[in-house]
Amino acid sequence: MGSGRLVRRSPGTARPATDPYFGLPLWLQAETRHGWLWAYNLEHLDLIRRFDRAALRERASWYDTGQRMTLVARLPAWVKRAKNRHEILRAVSRSHASLVAA
Repeated sequence: MGSGRLVRRSPGTARPATDPYFGLPLWLQAETRHGWLWAYNLEHLDLIRRFDRAALRERASWYDTGQRMTLVARLPAWVKRAKNRHEILRAVSRSHASLVAA
């Protein structure tokens, strides 16, 4: 994700996210009732899973210094809501399973 390019997302759930350079759909993604959950690679997918499973979501000690551009801080609000945890974990599992099947 260090390329500085943003993934293009369609408004709502009309289409999946696409790679900003090639314009192709990302492999690791799953549609939920809130929107598309996507990841660039297994490490990114694992980060989302670990964040979603965490009982206590603490901020890094440097978060209040103005450096708030962490990957977790950029997750959509619906992914960070505790009430959506089970749905997010199911979507992560579906994305992971798509790699195993490929």
